[in-house]
Amino acid sequence: PEDCAVFQCRGCWAVLGDSLHLCAQEERRLGLLVCFKVTNDVAWEDSLMIGLEGALLGCAYNALSCRSCGLIVGFILYSASSDLAYLRGFFCFFKDSILCYLLKNQMIIEASKVNFPAVTLKE
Repeated sequence: PEDCAVFQCRGCWAVLGDSLHLCAQEERRLGLLVCFKVTNDVAWEDSLMIGLEGALLGCAYNALSCRSCGLIVGFILYSASSDLAYLRGFFCFFKDSILCYLLKNQMIIEASKVNFPAVTLKE
């Protein structure tokens, strides 16, 4: 409970997920919070998109958006290079697109400024 947070859409504050379902963080390239479960306020596109530049170059993914306001909040990786393969099939939120409501101190903070305990899927 000490480090529990709710993940909210930056655009409309809809609840998208929480830190209880956080299973990885990717800081270096993409700035992601990775969850294995999200709320019904998260929608994903049926059609696959292909990354044409940047960290997702050559990756196939489904875009995640907020069902309430339509803001793109992340992706579900379908196919990726070996260094990102551990993210396949999970809900990856862009830290820049979400806010965190910290339950302990009842504060809303930008996700990029929150440090959650280390969790990783790589091991």
